[in-house]
Amino acid sequence: MKAAAVVNYAESKGSVEIREIEQPEIGEGEVLLEVANVGVCGSDLHQWTSDHSWPVNYPVVLGHEFGGKIIEVGPRVDGWKVGDRVVSETAAVIDPLNPMSRIGLYNLDPTRKGFGYGVNGAMTKYVKVPARCLHTVPEQVPFEEACLTEPCCVAYSAVVVNSNIKPGDRVLVIGPGTIGMLCAVMAKINGAEVAVVGLEADRGRLEIAKGYGCEAIIGDATEWARERDGLGADLIIDAAGASATLKIAMSLVRPNGQITKVGWGPQPCNFSLDPIVQKNVRLQGSFSHNWPIWEKVIGMMGSGILDVKPIIGGVWPVTSWLEAFEKMHHGEVVKSVLKPV
Repeated sequence: MKAAAVVNYAESKGSVEIREIEQPEIGEGEVLLEVANVGVCGSDLHQWTSDHSWPVNYPVVLGHEFGGKIIEVGPRVDGWKVGDRVVSETAAVIDPLNPMSRIGLYNLDPTRKGFGYGVNGAMTKYVKVPARCLHTVPEQVPFEEACLTEPCCVAYSAVVVNSNIKPGDRVLVIGPGTIGMLCAVMAKINGAEVAVVGLEADRGRLEIAKGYGCEAIIGDATEWARERDGLGADLIIDAAGASATLKIAMSLVRPNGQITKVGWGPQPCNFSLDPIVQKNVRLQGSFSHNWPIWEKVIGMMGSGILDVKPIIGGVWPVTSWLEAFEKMHHGEVVKSVLKPV
């Protein structure tokens, strides 16, 4: 049985097209999912525009933010059955003996391969998934929201796990894309005062930030960052896809504050990092997530603490992937969601 899939087939810019692919065959420890919805990630856009900084196993089906129903269970799979509503983590291939995997941080296993770049992802009708990646989706959470569990976990990891945040802290988020917006939401849930800064072209997306109770800033965020005592924001979350924003973060963070960098930017910096030293600032990278983070986030979605509906800009069939990609690429929507056909 064949199905339409969004395939990134080469490294050159724009090398993405719809192809018909065979239904995958599952093996030991795997299940076959019928994909209900799959989110478009900034990394999918980076592979489409070929300005990514990670190795890609071409050709590959894009998509790593997905959920659906189990339609087949492979040998040696316990605790899952046909019909279960699930979402999947992204670490499709890991080395269980790697030192990072042994301590539960398999997301930091250097040999890890993820859906959508290392192995075929979910922008198609069927995807095979290791059972260890699965989490149950509560009945009250629709799949078009559940497929955003993954970026929510990125934000939870960046804000809650990798940042030192306290109620009353002032947190500035650079970049109003999906990850930036969700980091802002996580900071609000943790009791911070939050502002999101973007460009003029981001005006529409910044309105969504206002809906979450955040300050929306176009251009220069200096006044907001230094408003309280003139020293800067307690935490800067750099969620933009460019290296240059780190310079802004260094300028606006307060002495003894923190910068958490979650946005990818392959460009050379071409500026001094001395302000990090001078201000005694902690610069923290944040990558991916692991099992306990997924369980926390799904619980938050199920209880209504975390509402992702406002950031969903629309649902498109996978055959209309180009429109969905362009809407996100041009900042017309925060998040595009695809539905297999």
